[in-house]
Amino acid sequence: MTNSSGGINSRLLAALPVVAPPSPPRRYRHGLTPSPSPLRPHCLARDRLHLWRPASSRAPLDHNGIPLPFSAADIQRIGDVLIHAWSSSTTETYGTGLLLFHVFCDAAGVPEDQRAPTSQMLLASFIASLAGSYAGQTLSNYVFGIRAWHILHGLAWSVNHDEVDALLRAASAVAPASSKRKKRLPYTPDLIITLRSHLTLADPLDAAIFACLTTCFYSAARVGEFTVRNLQSFDAAVHVRVCDVRVELDCKGLSETVFFLPRTKMAPSGEDVCWAMQNGLSDPHSAFQNHIAVNAPPTDGPLFAYRHQKGHRPLTKSAFLQRLAKAARATKIDPLQGHGIRIGATLEYLLRGITFDVVKVKGRWAGDSFVLYLRKHAQILAPYMQAVPAVQEQFLRYTMPPVR
Repeated sequence: MTNSSGGINSRLLAALPVVAPPSPPRRYRHGLTPSPSPLRPHCLARDRLHLWRPASSRAPLDHNGIPLPFSAADIQRIGDVLIHAWSSSTTETYGTGLLLFHVFCDAAGVPEDQRAPTSQMLLASFIASLAGSYAGQTLSNYVFGIRAWHILHGLAWSVNHDEVDALLRAASAVAPASSKRKKRLPYTPDLIITLRSHLTLADPLDAAIFACLTTCFYSAARVGEFTVRNLQSFDAAVHVRVCDVRVELDCKGLSETVFFLPRTKMAPSGEDVCWAMQNGLSDPHSAFQNHIAVNAPPTDGPLFAYRHQKGHRPLTKSAFLQRLAKAARATKIDPLQGHGIRIGATLEYLLRGITFDVVKVKGRWAGDSFVLYLRKHAQILAPYMQAVPAVQEQFLRYTMPPVR
């Protein structure tokens, strides 16, 4: 059914999300300015997938090339909906890759109509040109960004996957040492207690940071799920609020504090994480109650908002990590990466004798991603597992690749 303007009945689409208009972008970095083109307006990195258009894109045709009765607005709507298949952080990374791709094409003199659908030769040349300058995973993300751009605009992605995979493996092998991350050592309850001694829990910021740290650790959550990207990015539809916290009792009367995350990378409709009270100074319950007493965050505001001047300020990821790094340096410890919290949570629960399947559920891993996660961090976790033979044996079963 179509409406009088030729588009699909708007009532059927009213509930679908729309893309918000972009905020003013910064200038391009030196050496990464694409040639001026009406196809590529200057916009934020996260908006490039959607707003940068190929020379040709999705058309209202069937598989025989016969026109279908859809308007330009109907075609635009497909892209408006598809863009939500990727999180904001993912589209930002992909947008950076798309910028490098077009700067490369500009320098090589590749015409617009040969950039998309991209050819195997063009994609291989792009990967090879960046190999040795970027980390392998970074290049992989950039290739995924170009692929996502094709999908979003309805273009075929016809590449030689074997060659692309081989090129990306080669790029990882020749990646500069400076691009490789240090091992993400795990947080432990003892480390958390040590950091606590260098925080002032009566201070609004420190109270929020310690509560956030213990909540992320004992709920095995990602830091980005309890912090915001910047001071202006809080969104009640995305970020956890005070009113999203509840206490539940099980059949034995034991309580757990549950946090509803309105939207996560793997659960667009939201999901719960939780922790229980712990013994000792790393107890998340005591830390959380202290945060509430010191900061009294607004019910509908960011969960870990802290008092600042005459109001409240949301806890950003950068402020969280910088303050923990300062506390770590005060104890003569090298600052740990934020992902070390999730690694440490996994380690802690496994060493307590909790089964791998339960830890998998606790960490909200889907399918085989938990196995891949353990394999990725095997070198970090294995030394700790050796102290508990039964856990070490199970760990090896999970992390050892199958015999072929």
